[in-house]
Amino acid sequence: MKRKGTTAAASFEDRVPALRSWLKAIRLHQWAKNTLIFVPLLLAHRWNPGTFGGAITGFFSFGLCASATYIINDLLDLETDRRHPRKRRRPFAAGDLSAISGVVVVCLLMLASLALALALPRIVDAMPGDYVLVRPYSFLGWLGFYTVVTLTYSLYLKRKLLLDVFVLSGLYTVRILAGSAATGVMVSAWLAGFSVFFFLSLAFVKRFSELEGLRERGDAVSNGRGYFVSDLEQLRALGTGAAYAAVVVMTLYINNAETNVLYRHPVRLWLVVPVLLLWLSQVWMKASRGEMHDDPVVYAITDKRSLLLGVLMAAVVWWAL
Repeated sequence: MKRKGTTAAASFEDRVPALRSWLKAIRLHQWAKNTLIFVPLLLAHRWNPGTFGGAITGFFSFGLCASATYIINDLLDLETDRRHPRKRRRPFAAGDLSAISGVVVVCLLMLASLALALALPRIVDAMPGDYVLVRPYSFLGWLGFYTVVTLTYSLYLKRKLLLDVFVLSGLYTVRILAGSAATGVMVSAWLAGFSVFFFLSLAFVKRFSELEGLRERGDAVSNGRGYFVSDLEQLRALGTGAAYAAVVVMTLYINNAETNVLYRHPVRLWLVVPVLLLWLSQVWMKASRGEMHDDPVVYAITDKRSLLLGVLMAAVVWWAL
């Protein structure tokens, strides 16, 4: 243009703003998963400044660590994501962020997460009251375990048939166990059983939705994942079975003697059961119709009906106290 004496009237930068790209890269919306750290505290009704301080610190420590692992996963999957109809818009795949900057941010996030984990016992001690953690660095152990398993998943396990689903669901349960370690509140057998089946169902939803997307695009094989479109019906059976198993565990918990101690009106908790059944059934109906986001957590925090059902369940639990 310069050689011809032409001057550009305007120039346009086809790049997403850096702050917006980084917020997308660290997947801030995925921090919703880390609210599971508060679950042991909520269900045991053990609110005090010490347990609350431990839970808050654990939440941010886990969030920073998880964001670092999301960036690592995106950097490892660059070429695959660029061929994916939705994932190609991720900041690193789209070229909005450089791989080198990603590595630097991963290091910073990991260091910040570690610093919070190491400081957690001192934060609990500094809270009003005399509450202390019996095992002060147990949370750090669970954080390290989560990091190792997540990185192993990104590098190897996500390409192993069914094992990937069990690992994904297990990472949800690890958050609950980390919450127990951060607050010193034990996880009941009922919560452990419910979380295993509930999150296993959501992990199957994720794989089912990905395969359903492949079927709609006319592909037959999930790229490097070991799944075929012909596996759809089997995944649906496994996922719905796990969902209803979680509901069965919930009903057994309501009839348990321990529940009578924690709630003044435990019979009212039965109202949670149809709401939970409705939400899980809705998730699988949406997935079967190809209307489900391939991440059920994103669906849960963006779908108005899901949010309404969540508020309704919380209200029922409050009413039962």
